[in-house]
Parts: sequence; C-alpha cells; structure tokens
Amino acid sequence: MQLSAMRIEAIVDTVCPWCYIGKKRLEKALTKENLSGFAIQWRPFLLNPDIPEGGVDRQWYLSTKFGGMESANRVYKSIAAAGASVGIDFDFDAIRVTPDSTQSHRLIYKMCAENPDIGSDLIEDIFTAYFLHGQDIGDRNILVEIAVSHGADRSEIIDYLHGDMDQEFIIQESRLAHQLGVSGVPCFLFNGRHALSGAQEPAILQRMIRLARQEDSLLLQ
Repeated sequence: MQLSAMRIEAIVDTVCPWCYIGKKRLEKALTKENLSGFAIQWRPFLLNPDIPEGGVDRQWYLSTKFGGMESANRVYKSIAAAGASVGIDFDFDAIRVTPDSTQSHRLIYKMCAENPDIGSDLIEDIFTAYFLHGQDIGDRNILVEIAVSHGADRSEIIDYLHGDMDQEFIIQESRLAHQLGVSGVPCFLFNGRHALSGAQEPAILQRMIRLARQEDSLLLQ
C-alpha cells in the first residue's frame, strides 16, 4: 500500500533490454526498502521513433545500428549477462522483428490511467513477450491478448488499439523527454526533481528512494 506522496516515474521503452533490467533492479530496491508493490508511474520513450509500423527485420536493424552482427553479438552477450543477474533469461535469437513500440506504450498509458497499480505487471508481460518469447509487441493482436489477461474488455481494447486515440500524446511525451535532456533509458525520476539514468544497481536506487522518502517526510511535518 502506498502511504506517502513519494513519487517515482520510470521513463522506458518496451524494446529496450536495459529498461527491463532497470525495472527488475528498481523493484528489488523497493522490496529492500519495504515498498514492494509501490505504484510506479510509467512514462513512454521512443528509442526508434522512425521505425515504421510493422517494424523492421531484426538482423538488419542490429547490423545497421552496431556496424555488423559481430559487434552486435558482443553487446548483447553483455546485456544477457546483466539480465541473468536479475533473473531475466533473454532469448534475443527468438526476436525476428524490431517493432515500433508506440502501440505498446498506448496500451500501457490507457490501462494505467484506469488502474495505476497494474503498471508493473502489465509491463512485465510486455517485456516477457518480446524478450523471452520473441513476440512482435508492435502487433495489435498480441497486445490485445496481453491486455485481456489483465482484465481488459476484448472489444474495447481492440477498438482502442485499432484507432489512434492517445497516439499523438505518446509521441509528444517522448519528444518532451528528449527536450528535457533524457537521451537514454531507463531514466528514473524521484519526486519529480531527482533523475537517475541507466539501469543502476539496486543499492544506488535505494539511496535515491531514501532521499525521496526523507523529502516526503519533511513535507508531511
């Protein structure tokens, strides 16, 4: 239960493996601070805003981004090791498409607006679908099934995802984050004033949580 006004915002992209690692580390830090289940505010970031709807071939994307697959494989081997340290069994070989993540962000925004407590579990399932099972999370049909598993009405969520409501909002939120100096994700904001970029270790996140709680306590006095 959230007993204070402390606020934690997480700026993430659903196609970013470091965001998944950062989520796990943040949750570990919250658990150590006896804040398990704290409602985090999830905010969108588009690492690849120019990727077309339908995505692009994963091998082409990685080769282009890293200057060849050999370099990409070295990078992802390191990411896989970091993931394993927090219980994530990445299966990068299963991913065939690098998707446009806009639709997944729309889904997160809609469902969290209706029930903020659902955010962490919903995002966990989106990360799992993509990074562990290689599913295309730009595919609305896949997102519908994830949403329904979290209690969404199937017809309502189909209509929403096949429309354009909140699409421009997601794009503008991502642009705003860029304008505010967020160049990489995850980026965690504590009480709207302290920013911590990168998938930091739990001990570092704990220090920021304690600072935020301390500020919160002073405001309540």
